[in-house]
Amino acid sequence: MTTLEEQIDIAAPVLATWEQLHRVHEYPQFVDGVRSAHPRGRNLAHLGVRVGGAERSVDTEITDRGRGRVMAWRTVESVHLSGAFALLPLDPRHTRLQIRVEYDPEAVHQEFGGPRGFAQAGAIERAVRGDLEHFRELVEARVSAADGHSDADHKRDHHHP
Repeated sequence: MTTLEEQIDIAAPVLATWEQLHRVHEYPQFVDGVRSAHPRGRNLAHLGVRVGGAERSVDTEITDRGRGRVMAWRTVESVHLSGAFALLPLDPRHTRLQIRVEYDPEAVHQEFGGPRGFAQAGAIERAVRGDLEHFRELVEARVSAADGHSDADHKRDHHHP
């Protein structure tokens, strides 16, 4: 198994960030390759994924742990992927989102094709970083709109660490 860990700081309260993680139907807005996402029952989600020109259906199980600060997930009956999101409040208006993804490189290659070895790890790392950036943009825009700020105000006042 290979483990990837990344993090990003978000100008949003921990609760707003936590709620966005649970809007499964909005995953296509920030997860590259996810074309559709639908919750199924309490802890399952069905994802329509397109990777390297191939369409796949992926079912995931999502569990919450750590009193509203950790969301763990794993694929069900397909290539084995698992991971977790951990939220750390930095102050009342800023949250650090940490992600851990565990995967079997050969299984990912067999299921989705694409490169092997370091090239595959690099591609997955770039995709996760891009997803985190898109997630941050989505959460910050929502919080800014809820606070009554325009996008121009938000971009002028915001700095990226």
